[in-house]
Amino acid sequence: MSDPMSALDAHLSGLAAALLPYRRTAERLAGWGTQLAWTLATGGRLLAAGNGGSAAEAQHLTAELVGKLRDDREPYSAIALHAETSSMTAIGNDYGYDEVFARQVRAHGRENDVLLLMSTSGTSANLLRAVEAAREVGVRCWAFTGPAPNPLAEVCDDVLAVPSPDSQVVQELHLVSLHLLCEYVDEALPLVRQLPRTAAPRQRTVEFAGRPAGGDARALAAAGTAPGLNRHALNGHGTNGHGTNGHAANGHGPSRPGCPS
Repeated sequence: MSDPMSALDAHLSGLAAALLPYRRTAERLAGWGTQLAWTLATGGRLLAAGNGGSAAEAQHLTAELVGKLRDDREPYSAIALHAETSSMTAIGNDYGYDEVFARQVRAHGRENDVLLLMSTSGTSANLLRAVEAAREVGVRCWAFTGPAPNPLAEVCDDVLAVPSPDSQVVQELHLVSLHLLCEYVDEALPLVRQLPRTAAPRQRTVEFAGRPAGGDARALAAAGTAPGLNRHALNGHGTNGHGTNGHAANGHGPSRPGCPS
């Protein structure tokens, strides 16, 4: 009979090994939180989607925004596309499973809304098609994925790629990430509410004096008024796509069949 503690120890070892590199990756969530706070506070919405376990986590995220994380606040518009079961099954039946999210993005997405896609593999064809639809309607695309490079990371505006080969560890750190994202949204909202109500900004990740923007700086950056704006600076991305992360600057390879999580 196998030792039950060996499975526990193996799992915790894999999680521990991912934590330090994940911590560096997760620093970008503060900037995402400010941008998302601006979008939601100015009447925009978050669309989220995933497959399997990633679908459950995307729905967890939207529940935190429509409900609350800790303290009471106004509800914000956040839709888990896979939870629209009648729409999803009708679209899948009439147009094919690859279109189940893309058609909903075209229906619900408005310019400067945010589409957050979750995938451990980064290869799901229906998520890649959702990004194409988002481009058509002017929706910004973020992704939580497993290790990069992967096709989904290459086509989104920004990505949090969990550096672990274990899909279970990836999903567990995606859960941590969505809680942190909501925490940063709540932290940024009081500052965002004080700023002039203009159109929600396009995706920007900002660095000030070599350090991630914080507090008032993040809010000003979201309003597009902070000095020294540098798209993707915090991520270490180059000016033409995702060069320094090993991602191709232009698109991705052909989609694989099926829709892994």
